[in-house]
Amino acid sequence: MTDSNYQGDRPATATRHTVVVPNSINMVSVLGPGDEFLGIIEGAFDADIHVRGNRVALYGEPGEVALAERLIDELVAIIRTGQGVTSETVERVISMLRTETSERPADVLSLNILSNRGRSIRPKTLNQKRYVDSIDKHTITFGIGPAGTGKTYLAVAKAVQALQSKNVNRIILSRPAVEAGEKLGFLPGTLTEKIDPYLRPLYDALHDMIDPDSIPKLLAAGTIEVAPLAFMRGRSLNDSYIILDEAQNTSPEQMKMFLTRLGFGSKIVVTGDVTQIDLPGGTRSGLKVVEDILEGVEDVCFNRLTSHDVVRHRLVGRIVAAYDDFDARNDFSGQKAGKPGSRS
Repeated sequence: MTDSNYQGDRPATATRHTVVVPNSINMVSVLGPGDEFLGIIEGAFDADIHVRGNRVALYGEPGEVALAERLIDELVAIIRTGQGVTSETVERVISMLRTETSERPADVLSLNILSNRGRSIRPKTLNQKRYVDSIDKHTITFGIGPAGTGKTYLAVAKAVQALQSKNVNRIILSRPAVEAGEKLGFLPGTLTEKIDPYLRPLYDALHDMIDPDSIPKLLAAGTIEVAPLAFMRGRSLNDSYIILDEAQNTSPEQMKMFLTRLGFGSKIVVTGDVTQIDLPGGTRSGLKVVEDILEGVEDVCFNRLTSHDVVRHRLVGRIVAAYDDFDARNDFSGQKAGKPGSRS
């Protein structure tokens, strides 16, 4: 029901609309415990919202009322998939609606990549969904963005999905063994023990997606290989899903070496953050120059994620955005190489 020219404290252009939530949907799922989600919705839209039973009355400018109505429709669609809605879900749906994209937030947030031990791995933002779609469509995909945007985690999830569906015979996960202020030769232990800390984030992602008891067997059989970038030289990798993480710490020569390992039936995903380069001073980052080199090459796609795509604690996104603003104000773009920072 829509009443044009609703009067009151709002201008004559304001409208009134009532949304009826299906009886099969528990209103607590839509509004949140203690009306937590309702509070978020009221704060996000320039509209008055009143709820009685399963009827939600919306009063305000037509654009705001239409967006609020779409939000309720999207939340209902998500709930129907069997997912639980959280305050984070509500905020992400609102953010997507504000971008005026053609993709439905419910479709983005309901895309199931992988399920393990009762837990599903899904994209949580529009850019993450586009990144995942790009991995499906292209042989080589680059995911470039700050820490916490899920670029490595989602790539590993897609790799495990491809292995389980037998689209590839093995997964190869690699990182350059470069870190701020450390050299391999000065670290204690054997070569394996020295390298292990650099590869630990990749092992951590695997443990979230595969039964931990089966990982040693898969590693021993070579079905999953986790190795530093230097171990890729001279190889041709067929029927493999290959991920290069922390690619900002490759030189242009190393990047070329890695990309030319691509064999038949294989797929490559390269992830990195060009604001967190730990290479020695004067060394160019292979990730920074590769887009200029490969621009326009068929079957290669570049995806950029931002602070809006951070899926760790919500404060992480604010921290990343604050650093971006600070760098922009102070023009630190030329000083970023060598700046240590957190990892994806």
